[in-house]
Amino acid sequence: MFDFMLTEEQRALQAEVRDFVKNDVPSKLVRDMDLSVIETGRPFLELAAKRNLLGIRFPTEYGGRDLNWAAEVVAIEEVGVLGNSITCAYVMPSIVGEALNHFGTRRQKEQYLKPTNHGLFYSAEALTEPRGGSDFFGATTKAVKDGDSFVLNGEKRFIVGAKESDYFLVYANSNPDAPAHQSISCFIVDRDRGVEDQAIYSLLGTRGGGTGRLVFKDVRIPAENLVGELHNAYAVFNRMMIPERLTSGAGAIGLGRAALEVATRYSTRRKAFGRTIDKFQAVSFMVADSVATLDAARALVYAAARSVDSGIDSRRLVSEAKKVGTEAAWEVINNAMQIMGGIGYTSVYPIERYLRDCRLTMIWTGTNEVMNLLIQHEYYRELRERKFEVRDVEEDAITPDEQEKVYE
Repeated sequence: MFDFMLTEEQRALQAEVRDFVKNDVPSKLVRDMDLSVIETGRPFLELAAKRNLLGIRFPTEYGGRDLNWAAEVVAIEEVGVLGNSITCAYVMPSIVGEALNHFGTRRQKEQYLKPTNHGLFYSAEALTEPRGGSDFFGATTKAVKDGDSFVLNGEKRFIVGAKESDYFLVYANSNPDAPAHQSISCFIVDRDRGVEDQAIYSLLGTRGGGTGRLVFKDVRIPAENLVGELHNAYAVFNRMMIPERLTSGAGAIGLGRAALEVATRYSTRRKAFGRTIDKFQAVSFMVADSVATLDAARALVYAAARSVDSGIDSRRLVSEAKKVGTEAAWEVINNAMQIMGGIGYTSVYPIERYLRDCRLTMIWTGTNEVMNLLIQHEYYRELRERKFEVRDVEEDAITPDEQEKVYE
C-alpha cells in the first residue's frame, strides 16, 4: 500500500531486505535469542553484512550504501518482523554510527565505523545509569583528563550488547563544575581497555542481546577517542535522538505488521459456530482497526524520515514517530492476541513474543512520556512563532465577547 511513497531505489532495497529476512535468517537464531541460548546479535549482523545491509545511510567509503533515512526506515520495518531482539541488533550500528559519521574524525571512521558496517565489529551505546534513564545530564560516570588520556570511572546499565560488543559509545561527566549542558563528553571505549560486563539481565522480552551492566574502573581512554567537542556531548546526544527514535518507530511497525499477518491468517482458518471467525464482525473489525492504526503510524514514520532527510528541525516529528509507532504496534499486537484467543497466549504462535518484545519499545530511547514532553514543548513553541502568520480562528466564533474571555 505504501510503495507509491517510495523511489525505485527504495523499493529495490525493500525487496532486497525482504529476501534476506525470508531466506537468510534461520528460525533457530530467532528462537535461540528469545530463549537466551545465545546472548548476542552478532550472528545476525554478520549475516546482514554479507548482503551489504548495514550502514545504509553512511558513505560507501566507510562501508555504507549512501542512501537516506527514507530508505533506512523501509529496511528496518522489514527486519522488524523478526522481533525486537534482532531489530535492536540491526539498528545499533546505525545508532552508534550516527555519532561517528557526524562527529567522528577520519581516523575514528576508518578504525570503527567502517569495520562496524562490514560486520566485523559489534558495538553498543552506553547511556543509561543506575540513577537515571531519560535524565541525560544526571550522568555520574566520570572522565578525568590525565595527560593525553582520560580515566573513566562509573557504571552504565541496561546496555544492549554489554556482553559481546567490541567497543562502546560512552557518555561521561568531564566537567562537573560546569552547567549541565557543558558538562558531558562522549568517548569511544574499547572493551579490551578493561571494561567489565556484569549482571546480564533476565528480561521479559527483547532477549538474547546480552543486555547488562558495564563497570568502568580506572579505564584509560586515549584523548583521540573523544567524539565531538570536549564537554559538548549534548550536541552528540541531541543528534543521536534521531536514529534512536526513528529506528524504534520503524521497527515497531514491522513487529505490529507481523502480529497482524499471523492473526489475520489464523482468522481465515479457525472455525467457530460452523464458520471461520473472520466472518464475525467482532474479529473483522479488530483487523480493520489494526490495519488503519498501523497504516497511520507507518505514514508518520515515513513522513518523519523524509523530514529528517530534508534537513529541517524534525525533533517533534521524530518524537511523534517513536511514540505513535510503538503505541500502534502495542495496540495491534494486543488485538492479534485477542483474535487468536487462548492459543495466542501460548508459545505455539509468536504473538506472545511480539507482545513481550513490544512492551520495551515504549520505555527505551526515552519513554513515551518523555516523547509527550518534547512534542508539547515543540508545539507550543511553533504556535507562538506562527501567531501572526495564520488566520485567528477565534474571531469566527458565533458570539464573540471579550468580556467573557476571563483568563485569571
